[in-house]
Amino acid sequence: MSRPRTAPGAPRSAPRDARAAASWTAFGGDLHLDLGERRAAGAGVRAALEDALREAVQDGRLAPGTRLPSSRALGEDLGIARNTVVEAYGQLTAEGWLSSRQGSGTTVADRAAPRPAGPAVGVRAGHRPTGRHDLLAGRPDLSLFPRTAWLASARRALAVAPHEAFDYGSPLGRIELRRALADYLARVRGVRTDPDRLLVCAGFGQGLALLAAALRERGAGRVAVETYGLPPQRETLRAAGLGLAPLPLDRAGARTDLLAELSGEPGGERAGERVGAVLLTPAHQFPTGAALAADRRAAAVRWAREHDGYVIEDDYDGEFRYDRQPLGAMQALAPDRVVYGGTAAKSLAPGLRLAWLALPDELVEPVARLKESADTMSPVIDQLTFAELITSGRYDRHVRRCRLHYRRRRDQLVAALADRAPRVRVTGIAAGLHAVLELPPGSLPEPELTDRARAAGLVLTGLGWYLTDRALAPDAPPALVVGYATPTDRAFPAALDALCELLRTA
Repeated sequence: MSRPRTAPGAPRSAPRDARAAASWTAFGGDLHLDLGERRAAGAGVRAALEDALREAVQDGRLAPGTRLPSSRALGEDLGIARNTVVEAYGQLTAEGWLSSRQGSGTTVADRAAPRPAGPAVGVRAGHRPTGRHDLLAGRPDLSLFPRTAWLASARRALAVAPHEAFDYGSPLGRIELRRALADYLARVRGVRTDPDRLLVCAGFGQGLALLAAALRERGAGRVAVETYGLPPQRETLRAAGLGLAPLPLDRAGARTDLLAELSGEPGGERAGERVGAVLLTPAHQFPTGAALAADRRAAAVRWAREHDGYVIEDDYDGEFRYDRQPLGAMQALAPDRVVYGGTAAKSLAPGLRLAWLALPDELVEPVARLKESADTMSPVIDQLTFAELITSGRYDRHVRRCRLHYRRRRDQLVAALADRAPRVRVTGIAAGLHAVLELPPGSLPEPELTDRARAAGLVLTGLGWYLTDRALAPDAPPALVVGYATPTDRAFPAALDALCELLRTA
C-alpha cells in the first residue's frame, strides 16, 4: 500500500530522526554529573552519585519535573554499575528529592525547589552543605510547622485586622503582636517588659545588628562574647565596628566574674576599647549546652550597672527543656540593663524571620530609629498571624507537641550512643535541639573526623568551628556538635546508624 501524499501547503511531519532526537533530549538522555572530586575526597560511588544529584536539584540545574536518564543509561555514561544508580535513585526518592512511578521513569520531585544562585559562604544561614544526613545544629524539624493552626490564625487575623494595619506603621512592630508577646514572655519566660519596649525584627541576626549599631553610637568599642558561639554573630558585631573580648567558659557557663577584668576601672578605658555589652546564651549556652549559674548571672548584671554596659541575652531555644525545671530569663533580674532576644526560628520555622527584643528604656529610641532606617518595619501579615496564634492558645499547644517530639529524638540519640559508642561523652542535652559529643583520648583529630563525616554523607560540625579564636583552646579534645531535630522520622534511624559507625572508627 502506498503512503498517502501530503496536501500541497500542509505542514510536514518532523523527520523520524528529529523526533527521536527531541524525545531523547526531553527525557534525560544527557546529564552532566562530576563524581571525580567527591571520589577523590573519599566518598563511595553511590554516596558521590547521590550527593551530585542532590546538589544539581538544589542549585536548580535539575528543575522540578525533569525526567532523569534510565539507570542503565546513566550507569553507562558514568562507567558505574546499574544497580548503584538504582540504589541512589531509590534513596533520593525516599528523601523526597526524586519521584518514581511505574512506566514513567524517575523525575525530579515537585517539592524540590531550586536554591537561589549565589556565592558559597560556608556553613551558615542561607547555605547548608548537602549530604544524606543533615545533623547540623540550629534547625527545627520543619515538618512540624503547624500549617493548619497557622492558616486558621491567618484567616482570623485578616478578618479582624483594621485597614490601617496594612499601612506603614511603627518600626517597633504591630501592637497586636507586641501585646501578645509581652503577656506570653511574662508567663512563660518571666520577662518583665511592656509592648512599648518590645521591637519585632527579621530574625535575631537583625536584632543583634541593630543593637551593635546602637552600642557603637553610645561609644562602645568592644563587646564581650562567649569563647564558643555562632561565627555569624561575631561577624555581625565586627561589621558594626566593634571588637571582641572573649569570655572563657566552663561547666557553669560563661566566666562573667572576669568581665570587670576585661573592662578595667569604670570610666578608665581607652578610647575605642570600652566594653559596652556582653552577649550571652544563659539558659542553654550555644553550643556547649551549659546553663549560666545564678552567681554568674548576678555578676553580669553587677558589671553592667557599674560599667554603664548592657547584657544581651540570646534566648534562642528557651521553650525546649527536658530534664530540668525551666530557667527564667535573665532579663527579669535587671530590665534596665538586660536586652532580651527571642525568636520563632526554633519553635516555628527560621523562614518566618520573626524575632523580638525586649529593650531597656534608654535603647528603645535608638534601636527603633535604626530599624526604621534599615527596612521601615517588619512584614505585617505574619505579625498579625503570630499574634493570633499566641492569643488563641494554639502556639502553646504546638510548643508542647514539639517538646515531646524533640525529647524522643534526644532519647533515641543518647540510647544509640550508649549502646554503640559507649566511650563518647554526651553533654548539653538537658535542653535545646543539639548535643555535644566529646570523644575519648586517642581519637582522630577533629578536622579529620569531620572530613570522614562528610565522606559518609553526614552534615555536622566540630566544636572547634564555634571557637572565637582557635588559639584560645589549642589542646581542646575533639568533639562534634550534633543537631537531632532536622531529619524526618523516617530518615533519623539511618542518620543515627551513619553517626555511630563514624564514631566507632574514630
